[in-house]
Amino acid sequence: MALGMLAGGAARAAEKITIADVGNGNATNWPAYIAEANGYFRELGVDIDWVSAPSSAASTQQVAAGSANMNTGGVADPLRAIDQGAPMRILRIIIGPSPYEVFGAKDVKSFADLSKKTVMIGGAKDITRIYFEDMAKAKGLNPADIDYVFAGSTAARFAALSSGAVAATILFPPFTFKAAGLGYTRLGASADYTKSFPFTAFSVNQAWAKANKPAIQKFLAGYARGVDWFYDKANKQAAVDILVKATKADPGDSANAYDFFHAIHAWDHDGAVATSGLENYAKILKSQGEFEGATDLARFIDPSLTEK
Repeated sequence: MALGMLAGGAARAAEKITIADVGNGNATNWPAYIAEANGYFRELGVDIDWVSAPSSAASTQQVAAGSANMNTGGVADPLRAIDQGAPMRILRIIIGPSPYEVFGAKDVKSFADLSKKTVMIGGAKDITRIYFEDMAKAKGLNPADIDYVFAGSTAARFAALSSGAVAATILFPPFTFKAAGLGYTRLGASADYTKSFPFTAFSVNQAWAKANKPAIQKFLAGYARGVDWFYDKANKQAAVDILVKATKADPGDSANAYDFFHAIHAWDHDGAVATSGLENYAKILKSQGEFEGATDLARFIDPSLTEK
């Protein structure tokens, strides 16, 4: 009876964290899936409740409104939201280097072939637009000559490419490997063109975060363990199995994604915001007329949330 009471008390003590994510799971959250599967979050006393959003902007809105405690997604949306007064802060960097690649239909051989064609990106003001247009400009293609359509998840963008609905799109692993395997044209990797700011981040609702600092610290500790476990190559097959279970991805594509993310060192143990180049991105948005306030990093982070 005593053991049962202790177990029940431990279960009740687990702190639930609701995280809004884009789509129905994707490889950006691999270390979190590992931490869940290996019981790291459970050992630390946190329970993750994933909720789906159709885009990074939508997941940011959920955090700003308080319907989700945290979100994962591109850094542009929380930066804009905070600039407009949303009660949220960026907590840690998820992935630094961009893992995106642009793929064209099988009859597309270069960026020049995309002039006056339809291209699918994540959104009109999505980070994928910056990545795509940096590449297009470097290849001599004027973005004004492109007809954009939008889908927030890489799965939806791949579906549009494979159905013939678009001439090109920007994809994230493991869909990059699926597209390559099916013979779609590889037009370039965004990491070769855009290097000045991070790819994705966790953001938090500020009021919730201030009231739940221990839960945040437990989450970050469990997540860091997931990152470290990922990089042990002895864990490759187990890591692939975890991703496949979490996202229903193809096992072969997931194995290729493991090698890719390992090679670019996608996740950092600490995910420090201060040295990530986040302020550079704020300055880019300011130069594009999308910011009203200052671009100082202090506006977007709250170091006290991670202090023990």
